[in-house]
Amino acid sequence: MKAKIHPMSVVSPEAEIGDDVVIGPFCVVEGPARIGRGTLLRSHVAVGPHTEIGEENDIFPHASVGLHCQDISFKGEETRLIIGDRNVIRESCTLHRGTAKGDGITSVGNDNFIMTGVHIAHDCILGNHNIMANSASLAGHVEIGNFANVGAFSLIHQFCRVGDHAFMGGLTTASMDVMPFMKTAGTRETKSYGVNIIGLRRRGLSEETIQALQRAHKMLFGMGLLREEAMAKATSELGGIPEVAYLLDFIRNSKRGVIRG
Repeated sequence: MKAKIHPMSVVSPEAEIGDDVVIGPFCVVEGPARIGRGTLLRSHVAVGPHTEIGEENDIFPHASVGLHCQDISFKGEETRLIIGDRNVIRESCTLHRGTAKGDGITSVGNDNFIMTGVHIAHDCILGNHNIMANSASLAGHVEIGNFANVGAFSLIHQFCRVGDHAFMGGLTTASMDVMPFMKTAGTRETKSYGVNIIGLRRRGLSEETIQALQRAHKMLFGMGLLREEAMAKATSELGGIPEVAYLLDFIRNSKRGVIRG
């Protein structure tokens, strides 16, 4: 079925609009841009140039996707915002294009639930199946994995990473990497509070895997070992478990350090 575009919206002739797209009233779609099949722009949505939106996304009023980023070095370069499929982007969210000094792309994966007022800045990478609660903000170059839960009003510093299945409490400030599978919360004294047992059970991880992550966490942070000793012990005893191996690699590859207890 052909796209339905409300007569009170403005869509650039350079924009590529897929089948079954619905564009409600008072939307603006600049060109060149692409909107995939079945995506809904409810009303008052602004889509900037060089923006690619996948299929079956639901974008609520006053969201702004793909406009110029908030970086004083940005001079209008042809950078992009790429959004995958089946994302929900609620009211007043801002998702900005990348910068030439970064990779030139801000990327959002599939099946994310992005609540009211969330800000995703230039050159960020958001994976799949993440929940970002109201007014959470990502500074530039932040990377978030898959199945993470970022609490309301959380702030994540430039170049930080958030691992898979991480849980961040509301109002959390992260200036270092947030470890996968762990609960992290705090404002001025942000801490990790161990394995997110309830969340991992809800995601279907086995009890054996959860227990292995708990054992790894204790080895890393609860036995008084030096970092390299703790990493070696966890690798030797538990490194064959994929989730533990991912946790250890995440810590090993951290450039800003990880938030600890």
